[in-house]
Amino acid sequence: MTVRDALLVLSDGTIFEGEALGAEPSGGIATGEVVFNTVLSGYQEVLSDPSYAGQIVTFTYPHIGNYGVNAADEESRRPFCRGVVVRELARRRSNWRATEDLDAWLTRHGVPGIGGVDTRRLTRHIRDSGATPGAFGALGPAADGTLVDEAALVAAAVAEPGTDGIDLVSQVTTDARYTVDGGPYRVVAYDFGIKTTILRHLSGLATVEVVPASTTADEVLALGPDGVFLSNGPGDPATVPYAVDAIGELLGQVPVFGICLGHQLLATALGGSITKLPFGHHGGNHPVRRLRDGAVEITSQNHNFAVAEGSVARAEVTHVNLNDGVIEGISALDVPAFSVQHHPEAGPGPHDSAYLFDDFAALMASVNAGGKA
Repeated sequence: MTVRDALLVLSDGTIFEGEALGAEPSGGIATGEVVFNTVLSGYQEVLSDPSYAGQIVTFTYPHIGNYGVNAADEESRRPFCRGVVVRELARRRSNWRATEDLDAWLTRHGVPGIGGVDTRRLTRHIRDSGATPGAFGALGPAADGTLVDEAALVAAAVAEPGTDGIDLVSQVTTDARYTVDGGPYRVVAYDFGIKTTILRHLSGLATVEVVPASTTADEVLALGPDGVFLSNGPGDPATVPYAVDAIGELLGQVPVFGICLGHQLLATALGGSITKLPFGHHGGNHPVRRLRDGAVEITSQNHNFAVAEGSVARAEVTHVNLNDGVIEGISALDVPAFSVQHHPEAGPGPHDSAYLFDDFAALMASVNAGGKA
């Protein structure tokens, strides 16, 4: 690995020094919305999560890459994040499952990175100022001859729009329907940026028909599902009104279970509104209280938007984030539908919320026994 001096520049002018990692970005400069993730392990699952489309991922844990990467831990067909920021990239991997170094994986997938960054300072800055557009690159001439310097990075950071108002779902969803064989039920899963681990959990319950995000309600119902799953995904739910429309038509026709972006879309279809959090929830250690019995679940999360408190009159709140009070779960009052903001599949993260897949199976069984949603 050739080390080249690099800079990370935020749109507010804050500068962080480092060294270039991974692939060289087009034009020598990578841009995106800079967020931080607090996981201690699971960096490959994080970077291959389609929910990070449009974002540059900063890892708060200082030592990343020590156990390498392997194909079994991929969460999607390729990483969709714009880049990665670390304090220190491991010099060598040490794990029997590893087939590749993280730096080589980043290079192979065309993901640029910057290491040697003071990620504690960067995390505090994002925490205080909010998720911020940024740009980074190795200083000097890029492969296409473009000169990358501080002025060019500042201009690129200022020009980066972030994730507000951009339909990122269309960039990550599947192009065509496909099937994952499994258990006795039949579930249609909307791919807003679905992860491999989610499909692994769902296939334990059902044969899963994964469909593009633009699939209409009529097309879904024609598949004869016992239930519909609304997946995680990137960006602003306001940019995918076609999904909200489809979900609204499905409500009352078939049981619905949503997570992450799917939770926000379900809430919107039920009449709720969405707000953007200052710096989002990204990590594997968020405490969530389950209101039905007061139990606390430690959860995996990855989102910048959330359901506004008191905005969903047609649903009751089922879960609340103990860090900041954000709504973490809802259950519809008049149709068989529920959702959570966090990731019950835990890829990576704790497994405290895995029971939600069983709750989905129980809801499908209940509706089927009644013969009507």
